[in-house]
Amino acid sequence: MKKHHLILTTVTALFLLTGCQTSSSGQTNPNAVEISYPLTIHAGYSTTEDDPRGLALKIFQDTVQQKTNGDIIIELHPAGELGSDAELIEKMTKGEVDMTVSSAGNYAVYAPRIGVSALPFLFENFESAWAFVDSDDMQEINKDLESYNMHVLSYFDNGFRCVTTSEAVGAVNSVEDMNGLNIRTPENQIVMETMKALSANPQSFPFAELKQALADGQFDAQENPIPIIYNNQLYEVQKYLSVTNHSYDAMPLTIRQDIWDGLTPEYQDILSIAAEVAGKQNRVLIKNQTTDMVKRLEAEGMEIVYPDLKPFQEATSGVKNIIYGQDLPDVLK
Repeated sequence: MKKHHLILTTVTALFLLTGCQTSSSGQTNPNAVEISYPLTIHAGYSTTEDDPRGLALKIFQDTVQQKTNGDIIIELHPAGELGSDAELIEKMTKGEVDMTVSSAGNYAVYAPRIGVSALPFLFENFESAWAFVDSDDMQEINKDLESYNMHVLSYFDNGFRCVTTSEAVGAVNSVEDMNGLNIRTPENQIVMETMKALSANPQSFPFAELKQALADGQFDAQENPIPIIYNNQLYEVQKYLSVTNHSYDAMPLTIRQDIWDGLTPEYQDILSIAAEVAGKQNRVLIKNQTTDMVKRLEAEGMEIVYPDLKPFQEATSGVKNIIYGQDLPDVLK
């Protein structure tokens, strides 16, 4: 991959559409919803209200409702109330859920290129990851979701994914410790293939039910960003945190395309700006919590391990070819 792609200037230009029946690709959408106001938009997500995802969505909710004078009401449904991440995205394609924010790799079930940022060890820090997801290349890739009735408003951040394990199996100090590990993952092909490349045994499972499943011994391990691990008290059922940072977890905030195309340009503008503001606040929270919450996890009794990551990088170097083969997105060539 050409390194200059990782230091692209952050794109903050917002797309104002020329008409309420026109998609961002410039094509008329005959399926656009006929909007009447006040309009209630139901936004579901899998984590708690106190998670950075939930806090940022609250900012988005307040901004939209204030700027539209109550014409658009955002109703938030946290903690998997409307379904798991995979179910929420599927329901959006069917018009049963209006909005969600989830890992890019989860959307890749429908539009494979959208998950490219989740490839293992692609970024060294938050800044390079943010430049990548805000780039013109990703803006173009975002359009892949439109045919599945999803429009990307902005990118939230979920942090870098790390492995936690139970006291029974011990800490992951090396690639060898991943061999045969019974680990929960989201329904995310890139993450699952990454775990397979490390010789682990990944199984997808709804996040809202994960803590109890770990307590019951259904899984020996799981992998998630550090703020997710702390904010959802996974330290109560896992003993060890191995800071692997094996995958960056970009999270598109999406709204149904048919609703988006039914909005006036003025209200599209308001939603776009609100999503960008909320996304920036989410990123600040995630970056700060990633550092701060390692200390908090230690205080809660977790043992923190920093394995040598070079063998992990070498073991997972072929994942991009498994996922994309000859169709590797141009942004990585």
